[in-house]
Amino acid sequence: MTLFGATGSVKGADGAGPIPASDLDFALTAQIVVAWAGEGQGDATRMGWWRTDLVSKYGGEDLFRELFPHTWRWATLQAVREAARRTDASLRRQEGDPDRVVSLYSFGFETDERLEERLLELKRTADDPRDALSELSDGLRDAWDRDEFSRWLSGHGESDFVAAPLGRRIKGPPPDGLRPLVMRLVAALSPLDERFPMPHFRRPS
Repeated sequence: MTLFGATGSVKGADGAGPIPASDLDFALTAQIVVAWAGEGQGDATRMGWWRTDLVSKYGGEDLFRELFPHTWRWATLQAVREAARRTDASLRRQEGDPDRVVSLYSFGFETDERLEERLLELKRTADDPRDALSELSDGLRDAWDRDEFSRWLSGHGESDFVAAPLGRRIKGPPPDGLRPLVMRLVAALSPLDERFPMPHFRRPS
């Protein structure tokens, strides 16, 4: 049974109703771009939020080309997205009730499941992630440029936040809809910090 209907929506996301496939793609794009920008080891000298070297010619790309000759581009991006997700999860575990924390890599069980399923769906349709995710090239550049990344973040608008033990807690409740939620979370990464600032919302108890 397919989750994708004729409207391109995915049913049942955290009780919030269908999620348009385009919004899932928007969220995946943001997760991948931030994960890529957060690398900082070996040739991948970017923000240094996680100590990985996965999306670089002589790092993960070289390895994944050998292991997955047809899907190595997806494999590198999936791996760096997982590195970001694990950093995010480690920070959320410091919270007494981590399920109340909404972040770029933790929207809630149902939405996170839909994102994983959408990622696999896209992986089957194109060898190059840039062909499947039309907005990926806007943030994922061939060469790292901190100013370009800052401009990409600014393109997501503004988000008011306060400093909190986990990172940047965004003021107010999470907005309805996946796309506006992603916009607020990405915007709160600006200004850039040498440590991952972990923008997040807290769900009401």
